[in-house]
Amino acid sequence: MTTPTTKRNPWSWIPTLYFAEGLPYVAVMTIAVIMYKRLGLSNTEIALYTSWLYLPWTIKPLWSPFVDLVKTKRAWIIAMQGFIAAGFAGIAFFIPTAHYVQLTLAFFWLLAFSSATHDIAADGFYMLGLNNKEQSFFVGIRNTFYRLANIFGQGILVMLAGWLETSQNNIPLAWSITFYLLAGLFLALTIYHRLILPHPDSDMKRPGLTPGKLLGDFLLTFVTFFQKKNLGLMFFFLLTYRLGESQLAKIASPFLLDASDKGGLGLSTATVGMIYGTIGVIALLLGGVISGFLVSRDGFKKWILPMALAINIPDLLYVWMAAATPDNPIFIAICVAIEQLGYGFGFTAYMLYLIYIAEGEHKTAHYAIGTGFMALGMMLPGMPAGWIQEHLGYTNFFIWVCICTLPGIVASLMIRNRLEDAFGKKQ
Repeated sequence: MTTPTTKRNPWSWIPTLYFAEGLPYVAVMTIAVIMYKRLGLSNTEIALYTSWLYLPWTIKPLWSPFVDLVKTKRAWIIAMQGFIAAGFAGIAFFIPTAHYVQLTLAFFWLLAFSSATHDIAADGFYMLGLNNKEQSFFVGIRNTFYRLANIFGQGILVMLAGWLETSQNNIPLAWSITFYLLAGLFLALTIYHRLILPHPDSDMKRPGLTPGKLLGDFLLTFVTFFQKKNLGLMFFFLLTYRLGESQLAKIASPFLLDASDKGGLGLSTATVGMIYGTIGVIALLLGGVISGFLVSRDGFKKWILPMALAINIPDLLYVWMAAATPDNPIFIAICVAIEQLGYGFGFTAYMLYLIYIAEGEHKTAHYAIGTGFMALGMMLPGMPAGWIQEHLGYTNFFIWVCICTLPGIVASLMIRNRLEDAFGKKQ
């Protein structure tokens, strides 16, 4: 009997682990929107149903402590990847059926809860499987492969689905094949990680941890989170910073896909995969890199307002596209790339703010609670976005989105003026 390996070359598992973390999230948040649009659902239905799927990421702090109580992080990772593979297979199987909406949504829920739990276990395992120096070195690598999963999911896979739609002349079959491929890929990742993930000595149930003690610690972290200074301002920022973007994200793909007589741009599925899922994600990545460099050089306080403007002002390009309905894919790609570049640049402010408000004794738990409110800030405004769009039309909807960006800009200005008070740090 061989002894489990406690140490492996991080290059053998970190890229694949974070690729596996990113792919189900992009499937739930983006691929599902495009798939349901191509299968004939209305924008109202798409926005409502897919926004509900944010819920597992919103409430994952509620069950994250139990990942410490039951089994090891390694066991959770492998189990959740198996559930994710099953979720993809279930979606693929039921797409061609009469009741595909209810049945595929049930498997998307399985996928979402499994993915949120996988996030908890994978991020914990990252800290257990690497020393401090390795963690610092690989943080950029893990983020890169997470983003590559986005490009693969909403770019390459959507383009593949578009090609299959054309070649098979059968939209449900095309998307069914695409999700079967995802199921096969995740089954392979599950087997690979079962064999390759190391067995760190520290990856064990915490000694002396009981349900009673766990509940007490859990309640303490929540109480201390809600005792933070400037609580009202903190929630104002967390829930409004992406108020416009949360609605735009739900309607951008349907707008690009809808026919011109419905006010859309009439692009093919494959073209949307290239423009929104590939060029757009690359621009988003670039924006994040640029903002990270500028903040590290000049500090957060200097750049928080420019970042808030960057994430919001480019939404005006969608107003222009809806009004002008350009038919040149190059112009459309440039507009989408600028908006996504601004989103990537501005989103850094949100992540830095989460880090700042998490400072203190319960840093990890408070950061997790903050990410829950981040997901809530995307879920609640996204739910009625389709209904609003169908009542206003695309042009007026995008004007509404631009109006919704104003509270986030105001919140950023207020945060900038109080950074020293809020964080006890001189910027």
